[in-house]
Amino acid sequence: AGASIQHAHSQLIAIPVIPKRVKEELLGAENYYKEKNRCVFCDIVEYHQNNNQRMIVENELFLAFVPYAPRFPYEIWILPKKHASHYLKVEDQELEYLSEILKKLLISMRKSLNDSPYNLILHAAPFERKGERSYQESYHWHMEMLPAMTKVAGFEWGTGFYINPVIPEEAADMLKKNIPLKV
Repeated sequence: AGASIQHAHSQLIAIPVIPKRVKEELLGAENYYKEKNRCVFCDIVEYHQNNNQRMIVENELFLAFVPYAPRFPYEIWILPKKHASHYLKVEDQELEYLSEILKKLLISMRKSLNDSPYNLILHAAPFERKGERSYQESYHWHMEMLPAMTKVAGFEWGTGFYINPVIPEEAADMLKKNIPLKV
């Protein structure tokens, strides 16, 4: 979102280790699965289908919402309604539904946030390797859209806590009101 390169671009990384933050997310999902015998992300999907307080937009296959405790103003999570640990398991026709959600969100963000730069992060379980832990049942691929509205500074770096001056429900309301009916 403009921190290192000042024009629109993508960065694709492949590293031989699982980063700490990703490992924490995977292990948190796995622990939830062990305790409840279901996927935490599937429960999040179900919650937002039954409670649209922070819901922005949804269609038959995907939904987008502001999470309960967003790190950043106007942070958005996009989840498939159907459980899959990796986006490579998505069928081609399902991508049309994802692109509809993304396009509506981008239009809303342009209107609501004055065309702010953003990061789009794709989360997926690691590929399965023989003899290594599998996250097929416990993890659910998803995306995050993180508008660059604030700067991460000393407090955030020093504590790992984030200061977000925007109430999640207000962020969702603003984004929702600028969602186009059709794209």
